[in-house]
Amino acid sequence: MEMNLTPSGERLHIGFFGCRNAGKSSVVNAVTNQDIALVSDVAGTTTDPVTKAMELLPLGPVLIIDTPGIDDVGGLGEMRVARTRRVLNKTDCAVLVADCRNGLNESDKELVALFEEKNIPYVIALNKHDLSPETVCTDDKSILISAKTGENIYELKEKIAASANLCKSEKRLVGDLLNGGDLAVLVVPIDSAAPKGRLILPQQQAIRDLLEAGCIPVVCRESELAQTLESCAKKPAVVITDSQAFKYVSQVVPQDIPLTSFSILMARYKGFLEEAVAGAAAIAQLKDGDNVLISEGCTHHRQCDDIGSVKMPRWLKECTGAELNITLSSGNTFPEELSKYKLIIHCGGCMLNEREMLYRMKCALDAGVPMTNYGTAIAYMNGILKRTLSMFPDLYNMV
Repeated sequence: MEMNLTPSGERLHIGFFGCRNAGKSSVVNAVTNQDIALVSDVAGTTTDPVTKAMELLPLGPVLIIDTPGIDDVGGLGEMRVARTRRVLNKTDCAVLVADCRNGLNESDKELVALFEEKNIPYVIALNKHDLSPETVCTDDKSILISAKTGENIYELKEKIAASANLCKSEKRLVGDLLNGGDLAVLVVPIDSAAPKGRLILPQQQAIRDLLEAGCIPVVCRESELAQTLESCAKKPAVVITDSQAFKYVSQVVPQDIPLTSFSILMARYKGFLEEAVAGAAAIAQLKDGDNVLISEGCTHHRQCDDIGSVKMPRWLKECTGAELNITLSSGNTFPEELSKYKLIIHCGGCMLNEREMLYRMKCALDAGVPMTNYGTAIAYMNGILKRTLSMFPDLYNMV
């Protein structure tokens, strides 16, 4: 049950790709031992990427993605192919399903080239071996299988697991920055934007990671922060706050106590903190009429004082004095054309896996557009960015 609660951003993303009627959906169902995907003899039955979060031994929590045929045709077909290609941007491990009777066609070879270009570990599942038992396999990345009879499905899972292990990360959110027994004070505002009955994901992850590191997390609201610090028997090793409370918290926390935010830690965890720090400096260059993209990795009901659509635009105006053109994007929607923007401000990306966050950062860099994230931008606009990077000496010296 615990594995089923693992957030999608922390799951290994396994994408199944191939041409229409190669049996992708049948292979997905055979590998997962569930009827996840609709199966039919009609080519092109899968019209949109289908995802399923599940526990897959021996890998653990994964996100399975079944995609439309890469050789789909017509106007709608082109759109489906485009969506399939976008799935590659978040795929940690790819499974190319092909009909063993036909071998790899040009579309299959194009997919293999994309896997290699994007450095995605992959396995080639040559399906329908029951219809052509004389076929032999000469490639160590390939395996002959039959989704219909179950032939070599277990071996395919083992092969996927071996490939997927190549991209497993041992990164920590915060536990590696502290020593066992250290005290960490976590400032968690409880306001109209806070989800009822629970903490947001980065806060949960920070508490869990601190506990696993043998540290002592103390959680309080910003309104009780001063009292909490006075009550601590020893000086906290760090104060971690929700970025929206940076201004107040920075005034309460003594200068000799390191201060950072959940969002800044998440940027480090996802692998783009250095770029986010560099990108924040672009805020000072914004002027009237400039286009700014504010992007979030999840979709949620926007409230009256939503950070992306209300607070961030307001803070940008207060900081720059400029009338800016703000564009919002959320969830899987991330603009392909970025060159018109002067700055991209992204959320921490807790609901996106590392590969997709790094892809979005690369798109921005390729377009020559600076990109930062919520926590880094808010710290910059409050004049405390250098302070919030004191735990990261290399970045501290950048500012």
